[in-house]
Amino acid sequence: MIVVDTNVLAYLYLPTEYTPLAEALFERDPEWLAPVLWRSEFRNILAGYMRRKTLTFDEARNLQAEAESLLAGNEHEVASTRVLELVRDSDCSAYDCEFVALAIGLGAKLVTMDAKLLRAFPKHTVSLTAG
Repeated sequence: MIVVDTNVLAYLYLPTEYTPLAEALFERDPEWLAPVLWRSEFRNILAGYMRRKTLTFDEARNLQAEAESLLAGNEHEVASTRVLELVRDSDCSAYDCEFVALAIGLGAKLVTMDAKLLRAFPKHTVSLTAG
């Protein structure tokens, strides 16, 4: 069981240099969790691909549905107070701190490529490239 940030999830579905790492991570640990916020962030990533004309609307819609299916039952609300505490104690965004709060709350690691998160929360994060 691991918490993944939205970019790691995107690497699984959208071809990048990190896609093989995301696929290997999923093979090792297929129980991926995320705060509900991931949906909006993933839609925003897909919107960028649609605007650049690298994905059609139908492709984006299908990828969103696939990702939602993958995380079905593994999406979690996080306590606002905990998120704000993490924001207070770091220079990370509230959006990013939602993922950290979930990882801490579940006693799991957050897999991310975000250097700021990796520096601010080394006990609770691991780089996708560390696999």
